[in-house]
Amino acid sequence: MSEIVWRAEPSVIERSNIKQFIDHMGATGYDDLLARAAADPDWFWDRTIGYLGFVFQRPYDRVRDLSDGAPWAKWCQGGTTNATLSLLDKHRDSPTYDKPAIRFESEAGDVRSWSYADLDRETCRLTAALAELGFGSGDTIGIYMPMIPEVVAAFFATIRLGAVAVPLFSGFGHEAIATRLNDAGATGVITVDSTRRRGRQIAMKAVMDQALEEVPTVRRQIVLRDHDDEIAWDEVRDRDWREITEGQPDFVPASIVAADHPMLLVYTSGTTGKPKGTVLSHVGFTVKISFDLLVCMDLKPDDRLMWISDFGWVVGPMITTVSTLAGATMVLVEGTPDYPDPGRMWRLVEQHEVSFLGVAPTTIRGLMRAGTEEVDKWDLSSLRVVPSTGEPWTDEAWNWCFEHVCGGKAPLFNWTGGTEIGGGILVTTMMHPLKPCCFGGSIPGMEADILDDAGNSVPAGEVGELVLRAPSIGLTRGLWQDPERYLETYWSVYPDIWRHGDWASRDEDGLWYVHGRSDDTLKIGGKRTGPAEIEGLVMATGLVSEAAAIGIPDPRAGQQVMCVCVPAPGVAADEATAGELRNAVAAGLGHAFRPQAMLFVSDLPKTRNMKIMRRVVKAAVLGRDPGDLTALVNPEAVDEVAAAASG
Repeated sequence: MSEIVWRAEPSVIERSNIKQFIDHMGATGYDDLLARAAADPDWFWDRTIGYLGFVFQRPYDRVRDLSDGAPWAKWCQGGTTNATLSLLDKHRDSPTYDKPAIRFESEAGDVRSWSYADLDRETCRLTAALAELGFGSGDTIGIYMPMIPEVVAAFFATIRLGAVAVPLFSGFGHEAIATRLNDAGATGVITVDSTRRRGRQIAMKAVMDQALEEVPTVRRQIVLRDHDDEIAWDEVRDRDWREITEGQPDFVPASIVAADHPMLLVYTSGTTGKPKGTVLSHVGFTVKISFDLLVCMDLKPDDRLMWISDFGWVVGPMITTVSTLAGATMVLVEGTPDYPDPGRMWRLVEQHEVSFLGVAPTTIRGLMRAGTEEVDKWDLSSLRVVPSTGEPWTDEAWNWCFEHVCGGKAPLFNWTGGTEIGGGILVTTMMHPLKPCCFGGSIPGMEADILDDAGNSVPAGEVGELVLRAPSIGLTRGLWQDPERYLETYWSVYPDIWRHGDWASRDEDGLWYVHGRSDDTLKIGGKRTGPAEIEGLVMATGLVSEAAAIGIPDPRAGQQVMCVCVPAPGVAADEATAGELRNAVAAGLGHAFRPQAMLFVSDLPKTRNMKIMRRVVKAAVLGRDPGDLTALVNPEAVDEVAAAASG
């Protein structure tokens, strides 16, 4: 069993947001809060909404309505609001209004800053312009932009109108965009002329133009000329952002909608097939994501939050929502963490005095390739909290991040959930000790549990399905235009229990662990394990920087393990390396799980949030149709895997 490597000092715990919240709720501790939230969810969420200062125009009559069953829970019935009342309006006439809301650095190193007043003004001007163009409640508007300050204004203006924002990954091709816009029934889009990625100018409007040839519902395209490129122009459809916002009022009242009105339609990465349109509401998304980061992970108004991401992944809307509700400063970054130099992310931390740094295990594994010298040359002492999400850690990557990025002082808070949750299921707080790769436990109000096939809670040390025993306020309000798929995907295995699709376990100290997707399960010789366990053993050798473990057919045993790996720098992709990797797996899990085949490639297929797509790897290896690939950030990797498998 792993040893505890970090505990918060008593004074830090006393000042923490979670401790103050527990005191506010009259609970005696974290476990007591969990129990009381489970016993009376209406009391818990009602008090939480008030604690976070979420603004309603008309108060709600009922916290939860379960009359249609747990999968279709309705929240804050009778209440009216608009999320921007809590994100912008409440800061007017306060000291927060003049502080930086956004600090931005382009890939070329140019820096801009917007105050809360600037963000409010830009949002309202665009809101007025969109209203003049005929947009309003009931419209769905695609946002296809890089992480520049204007993307926040585009998002907030869309929801201030009462319209539904549809984030689109800035690296998508036209087919992926068209698929999502058609499914959403989009009537408008907001984009830019271009962006820079790894030194190349990426023409975004040209891609959107091509997509719109297949999307007849879109009436208007708003275009920000960010680089003053020469671009094609449709006089009927296209409108220049700066032209339509010039002369518009600095304040426009928010359109008031039902509290549970859709705010975001976010398409998931599609790791298990066709992308799913998750529906997140004004009260649901804002309250849930703010509770997770503000209360549980200790985001404070004087923090500077940086989470290098894309607006097309839920982290984009997440950081813009939670940062402004808290009155903190978000640090937005164009491009990637390791370009134009491998130490870019660490340089940004020092130069922008980042205190709250979001990371993903895949990102850390990639940055580890450059060695510790790229981290050590920068002053990271501003870091106070390092939250992590995206996929399970390996011990090697977690320890590297904790030692070299956190300096063994800033806590590395593991957080897991997903787009469909509107936030997290499990989290670590200042009140929890840290072991490598652990979670402190269930987030209050989520009623997380781990079940076996029969629906029984598993004891410590056993692996089972991660579930929710009750609907949460942040949960998706179904899947867009696909209720049957929603019920089949999440609610069909256990009666009235949400099955998340992850393997999880608890240890004897009560700390939780996630072991990867349950739909990726490998069953070898009658024994079951998750790919992450095999991948962790392979990664721990230090011989590979990325790995995907898959099951391939075997005429005798039914299934055998194959590992598709990216060699670490300087490591030969040869049989000697393959032998060491096989031996590491056999030593850790037993001879039955010894990989029968090893493939070496230069890259693995990944989604926009850098999750390795094992189903695509497996399809490429077996020569099968990989299904929907629109979420891939690197489609060329599929061909490389297929070529390596075919010899």
